[in-house]
Amino acid sequence: MNTTRLSTHWDSLSADELRHLQGVKLRRYLADNVAPFSKHYRDLFAKEGIDPFSIRTVEDLAKLPFTSKRHLVDDPATGSRVKDFVLVPDEAILRKRPATILKALRHGRAAVKAGFEREYRPILMTSTTGRSTEPVPFLYTAHDLDILSVTGRRMMEICESDPAYRHLNLFPFAPHLAFWLAHYAGLGYGTFVLSSGGGKVMGTEGNVRFLDKIRPEALIGMPTFLYHVLSLAVERGLAVPKLRKIVLGGEKVPPGTRRKLRALCAELGAGKVDVMATYGFTEAKMAWPECPGHGMDGAPGYHLSPDLGIVEIVDPETGLVVGEGEPGEIVFTPLDSRGSVVLRYRTGDRISGGLVHEACPACGRTAPRLVGEISRVTDMKRLRIGKVKGTLVNFNELENLLDNLDRVGAWQIELRKRNDDPLEVDEIVVHIAPSGRVSRSSLAHEIEERFRAATELTPNRIEFHSAEHLRALQGVGRALKEEKVVDHRDVPAPDAGGKPELTTLTEP
Repeated sequence: MNTTRLSTHWDSLSADELRHLQGVKLRRYLADNVAPFSKHYRDLFAKEGIDPFSIRTVEDLAKLPFTSKRHLVDDPATGSRVKDFVLVPDEAILRKRPATILKALRHGRAAVKAGFEREYRPILMTSTTGRSTEPVPFLYTAHDLDILSVTGRRMMEICESDPAYRHLNLFPFAPHLAFWLAHYAGLGYGTFVLSSGGGKVMGTEGNVRFLDKIRPEALIGMPTFLYHVLSLAVERGLAVPKLRKIVLGGEKVPPGTRRKLRALCAELGAGKVDVMATYGFTEAKMAWPECPGHGMDGAPGYHLSPDLGIVEIVDPETGLVVGEGEPGEIVFTPLDSRGSVVLRYRTGDRISGGLVHEACPACGRTAPRLVGEISRVTDMKRLRIGKVKGTLVNFNELENLLDNLDRVGAWQIELRKRNDDPLEVDEIVVHIAPSGRVSRSSLAHEIEERFRAATELTPNRIEFHSAEHLRALQGVGRALKEEKVVDHRDVPAPDAGGKPELTTLTEP
């Protein structure tokens, strides 16, 4: 297993050394695994006249077409496409390789067969959440689970955990990357991790009881659910004095969310608590952590694992790779995956500060970093506010706006039709659970003013609720992921030309 070869120095090489390493691994990976064993890419290379042996450097990746979500969803005419992206080894090819012959001579054919099964036979499946398209399954082999343990251990190290810590994993138990990465991170790091299964398994109350019983040093989970668990723990008058780390995934984590979580930790008797985000997606089969960035204003970025995958930042319109530190769309190519494999995968995620290779100002690691805010193109929605045309609204901005208001505890944005009439205009209703005792009229005015500044729109209504009612609205303990933006517009209203108005922009 070669995924741990760089475990001691992968984050201390120069940018030139890393890119050379990536080029070497890329050409071996394409030639030995992807080209011969992936039906999709074998057919694509033949159709486009691409010689996989000509892909020798990171820059050569530009010769390959992009892969996106639309390539993975089922085609009504041809059926499932997902299986075409799974590496299915050809025994005739493997048997002829010198390494196979040598291993057979040394250890016997049974050992060779067992090795191939471990490397290529799928034994675990995760899936996308299916919010914008049908859920897409991704398969893992034992080889992939080794990689998951490696990336999980690196996450623990970068977040400055300690093997002696007690970790409470509150991600929902489901075939999703976040839960399994937290599980394998514990195994890879050799530390205690209690996986509660999130709200759907134990309920919010059950997770609060675990918090009280375990008294963990580290919490792992989604920001909204952790906020509700910590809020309930404060309401119960509990103490969690040893808490030192909160590691978040599955949602955006603006500065206001971090402040609110730290404030709750202080009420629970904890001292200084590091609140760090992670970035990952199903198709990568790994995630990357933020550096704690002690003493810095803002997070210094997400540390990548350059020996296990290549990240490119491209112009969303042209598809061309942008320069160092320039904003753009995140594109991913694995360097050692088996099971389901996608090359040059367009995530639909935009990073504001781009990709940088300079040493991290906080920890000194030279592994490349993703810097800045990450947002999704699918969070851009078109609302038919007027009678004639729609208004494009960036809900990334609205979510950050509400999260950054300290007087707002939990919230939900609801989109609906006026009078529930599909032919009427759209309405925005903001549901708020205030944080502490506040003037509702003053808070409503501030929300309206900030909405207007960000979007030139104001909510049609602002409704105030108790924290308990807001938990019910968001589906805490019921949904796999709490619902912060809900769209109740059942039927798109026609525009002036009689055609349906677009409700959501799709991924590229």
